[in-house]
Amino acid sequence: MKNILITLIWFSVMTALNVQAQPYPAPDPDKIQVLIITGQHVHYWPDTTPGLKTALEDTGKFEVRVTEEFRGATAATLQNYDLLVMNYYDRRQDPVYRWGEEAEQAVEDFVRGGKGVVMYHLALGAFYHWTEWEKMSGGNWRDGRGHHSAQHDFDVDLIDRNHPITRGLKTPLRMEDDELYANLIYQPEGSYHVLATAYDDHSLYGENVRQPIPGPGIHQPILWTVDYGQGRVFVTTLGHDGEDVLHPTFVTTFTRGAEWAATGAVTLAIPPALAE
Repeated sequence: MKNILITLIWFSVMTALNVQAQPYPAPDPDKIQVLIITGQHVHYWPDTTPGLKTALEDTGKFEVRVTEEFRGATAATLQNYDLLVMNYYDRRQDPVYRWGEEAEQAVEDFVRGGKGVVMYHLALGAFYHWTEWEKMSGGNWRDGRGHHSAQHDFDVDLIDRNHPITRGLKTPLRMEDDELYANLIYQPEGSYHVLATAYDDHSLYGENVRQPIPGPGIHQPILWTVDYGQGRVFVTTLGHDGEDVLHPTFVTTFTRGAEWAATGAVTLAIPPALAE
């Protein structure tokens, strides 16, 4: 009986060690390696993150992993990735949600060194006191700057149809029941490149608007790019909720922007309904 007990204990220990020793699946060398950074938000990231992951993986070009805790990350954390997708918002600057100096430096070096980032939706409102985040973003939601009317249908007008992300797409593209971001604070002219705009109809705000909106409306940047060091950033303000990130206009522009940010080129086919 004693020998049987010892044998069982030995088997359990060795099994545990074997499980712990199993390597994490190696990255597929034929696919763009993506890390989605999420886990903290005022929007319901458990809905949007799976949609972002699915949109990328369904193209067959991306292999996607997700982290819900990026605090404490290092350059080694990012060494196998080609692209970061930011679905993160730090609760109006509570220091506990900052990533830490080493992790933030790792992100900066990652992009400067030639890799890619997608800034998705309210990631533009994160990290008030991280100057390089704002430079990477091109435009940000800040106190007194950044608002939207109720979710509604609107047209996305392509203003640069020669960029790899937008080339071959028809204009306008229709987006349904989404937020139209407006009145963000932008980096100096020339430091970001606008690909698409949408008309912000001021009559949709009603009487509770908290920021000045003179005139009947204005075209607002919706999609843009930023060159950061040797790297590339694609910014989309679209995709407020789990349904929006499944919309064809969002999926097509998001995946094409992601491929461009990671590689500098776009090879993804355009769905016939969205082709010019």
